Amino acid sequence: MDRRALLAASGGALATAAVAAAPQANATAPEQASTRGHGWGVTRFNVISDIQGDLADFGRALDDMAAVNPRSAGLAVAGDITPRGYDFEYAQVATELRRHTHPRDVAWAIGNHEFYVPKWRDPDTLAQDTWPNGTTEDSLFRSFYRFAKRGSVQAETSFGGVPVLTLGTERYSHFHDPKLWDEVWISDAQFTWLEDRLRYWSRRRKPVMVVTHHPLPNTVSGTRNKLYSSDYLQADRLLGILGRHPDVFLFSGHTHWDLDLSDWVVRRVVPGTANLSGFTVVNTGAIQTGFRDDGKGGEVSVGGSFNQGLQVEVHRDKVVIKARDFARRAWLKEITVPLARA
Repeated sequence: MDRRALLAASGGALATAAVAAAPQANATAPEQASTRGHGWGVTRFNVISDIQGDLADFGRALDDMAAVNPRSAGLAVAGDITPRGYDFEYAQVATELRRHTHPRDVAWAIGNHEFYVPKWRDPDTLAQDTWPNGTTEDSLFRSFYRFAKRGSVQAETSFGGVPVLTLGTERYSHFHDPKLWDEVWISDAQFTWLEDRLRYWSRRRKPVMVVTHHPLPNTVSGTRNKLYSSDYLQADRLLGILGRHPDVFLFSGHTHWDLDLSDWVVRRVVPGTANLSGFTVVNTGAIQTGFRDDGKGGEVSVGGSFNQGLQVEVHRDKVVIKARDFARRAWLKEITVPLARA
């Protein structure tokens, strides 16, 4: 049973407004400005997701990011760090990271692939019929915490003065309901933490970067497809919190859908939040394997060499988001989002 077979296939969504983006295939490397200060200099950082054991492409991505954005203030990884969540797989990612130039600050979000050890009797023997094969839910979280060097799924860090919040599931749902698999469950404590941090930064007129693995329904590429319509058990509650803040930027992975699609960035308007301009949602692409809609309610592999991610530039009055093809070392497109509180 692969990643996509584990997803639920029902659910609804609220209205989404797509954001137009001009192709920038021949864009030159951006001018490097100060990335460490807390003033009004430009802060640049990178976002990737879905490494899933593709360490060669991970290394290529790191090299390309270092060449194009050598003074990056940070790297956010939006989940699926490993193919299955074994400790030795986390160690392989850490080793590959050390082999390449990378920012000092790395923000890791947990993904569904971090919970796939229970499908295996041992690393070489797939045994889904005897799930969980002696693996406990707690051990999977402990492995992630050791790797990420923290004691909770949610975390806050700063990329050159820009607040970055990581979110994630606090349960692997199949341990709690045999009808569920990868669906995200968030505790009251994590919701309260998110509300508090967004309120705190809103009062200080700061844009906030939120990084999570699973996409919210009816937002970026793939999320109107039945495969990704019900990834969250509490989607409306999460949308209601994020939707109050026009200067929130949500980065999600999981779908692996191509950043060359027109809805790679959208503004999501949530009714009842009194924020009629919505908040920005961004697809992170993927390091390992790309997908597109197959026209029949499913998806199909893009094929060829696929290795994509983002560069984000935070200015005093705007945020510029650039989609990057690490395999071809080329810009795909970019978009500028004005800040409401500039």
